[in-house]
Amino acid sequence: MPDPLVILGNSNSRFSGVTSTMLQTLPKVREKVSLAVIGKHHLPDDVPVISFRELRKFKDEPRVFHARRNNEMIQALAARKLGANLKIVFTSTAQRYHSRFTRWLMGQMDGIITTCSAAASYLEKKPDVVIPHGIDLERYHPPADKSAAWKKLGFPGKFGIGIFGRVRPQKGVDVLIDSAIPLLKDNPDPTLVIVGETTPKFRDFQSELEDKVAQFGLSERIIFHGSRASSELPGLFQGMSLVTALSRNEGFGLTVLEAMASGCAVLASHAGAWQDIITEGIHGFTVPCGDVEATRKSLAKLIAHPEKLLDMGRSGHSHAEEHYTTEREATALCDYYQLIARS
Repeated sequence: MPDPLVILGNSNSRFSGVTSTMLQTLPKVREKVSLAVIGKHHLPDDVPVISFRELRKFKDEPRVFHARRNNEMIQALAARKLGANLKIVFTSTAQRYHSRFTRWLMGQMDGIITTCSAAASYLEKKPDVVIPHGIDLERYHPPADKSAAWKKLGFPGKFGIGIFGRVRPQKGVDVLIDSAIPLLKDNPDPTLVIVGETTPKFRDFQSELEDKVAQFGLSERIIFHGSRASSELPGLFQGMSLVTALSRNEGFGLTVLEAMASGCAVLASHAGAWQDIITEGIHGFTVPCGDVEATRKSLAKLIAHPEKLLDMGRSGHSHAEEHYTTEREATALCDYYQLIARS
């Protein structure tokens, strides 16, 4: 294994959004700097993995440890206390005020990264750098024919409205359904597709939504599609004309970028990085979190002119291609690693 300059934390055995963003940039970062990962969870077989014992042995020139979770900050600080020559940076994506303990941990860092202006606003001190997440345009890209991509999915209706993520109140699925029901009763063309896992804790929540949909006779037009394999997701995004992301709170939220990269118009809440990413009326619209009336008004405006959704999707793809690729994210990260290593 080459002597790594950068050590990435990977402490969570559960696949999370933090895991996903780390894995998406990993190949591009590896092209630019030597690295190793502490924790083998979900990694490709060819990625160098080290143990905590090995981390402690890096005592010569400084290495940069990139933590994205509290326990990774603790891990790096412990290794440094035991003699490892580490410069530690932490990425904060939370859109809430950190606990006293987290603030203390962050105070021990050599650098702080954040991913959007909303997350930066919750920090006591201005971050060193804002590096937005990027999207893999080889995985997420527009179809040759949006209508054909929709028909291939086999759903009813002329075009699709999608929402992606776990079915729970935090993701705003109820906001979308309450907004869409009166619109779908008057407009037979769109079908709403809800893609995501429902854990046992939220099965009653889904059942209540399904009962409401059934009461209005829309069970064939508002479809709970369940959890899908990762390999199916790009095709599902390609088939949608409009993707909604209506979380009540969010860290960054890659869904909007995945949708834009796939040629979809977007309707998103004022959460995550979405207000930074979306230009109103060009890529779609944003609405206040949990606001059914505002969501319904914007949704009505979007689905009234399906041909405009294609234009918004094209604009969104160009925007993602120019500003939000994994290549751009990896380059910014590696430039910052080099700066921290020399500091």
